[in-house]
This record gives sequence, C-alpha cells and structure tokens, in this order.
Amino acid sequence: MPFVRISLKKSVSPETQRDIANAVQAALIGAIGVPEQDRFQIIETLPDGIIYDPTYLGVARDDGIVMIEIHLSIGRSVVQKQALYRAIADNLAKLLIRRENVFIHLVEMTRENWSFGNGIAQYVESPPPHLAGLQ
Repeated sequence: MPFVRISLKKSVSPETQRDIANAVQAALIGAIGVPEQDRFQIIETLPDGIIYDPTYLGVARDDGIVMIEIHLSIGRSVVQKQALYRAIADNLAKLLIRRENVFIHLVEMTRENWSFGNGIAQYVESPPPHLAGLQ
C-alpha cells in the first residue's frame, strides 16, 4: 500500500496535477506491482514553500520541480526501487516535466504501521497477495 504525497508549485493546473498523480500511480502499478485500486495520494500545492538546491549532485533543477514522497511496505529490492524511479521519471517526462525536476524519496514501513480504517492493522493479520513475498 503506497501512500503518496506530491508537492509542487501552486501554479500547476488542476488537470496537470491529476495527470501527475495518474502517472505516479501507473508507475507504482507497472514497476512494483501495486494493485490498481490501491491508491492513496495527496497533492500539495505550495505558492513559495518548496526549497531545493538547483544543482545538488549535478542535477539542474528549476521551479518546475515535483517532489514525490512515497510511503510503502518494506521489502522491495534495490532493482525494483530503481525501476520505480525510472518509471515515474519516464511517465512525468511524457507530461513535459523535465526528468531533472522529478525528486522522489521512499519511506519504507513495516506492516504493523498501516491501518486502512476501523482501528485495525489489516496487514498484520492478513497481508495482501502482492505483499506476500516481501519481508
């Protein structure tokens, strides 16, 4: 179950915001096998609240930066994570977002740290099939 927060400039249109969210979801489905209906996202638009280094690690960023924070269950391999990063950057590039402006970070969570309602940690008792092979 990923929980995704997408932070970007307030000037991005609502349609483009939705397209970005759809592109991230498609990457999660294609790269790491997240079920299609497993979608929990927040789009956060900020007028001036994004602070970033425009050249950190030799990557030339500008005010078109899109910051993507993904909380997901622990256990994906480095190869799977790299495939996810590429898929997100590829999908956003199709929306004319510069690959250099796609900033992603993952937060891995153990199963007991998720509750999907009713005050229950559902993944503790019965992990879903797509997580069965993970830690």
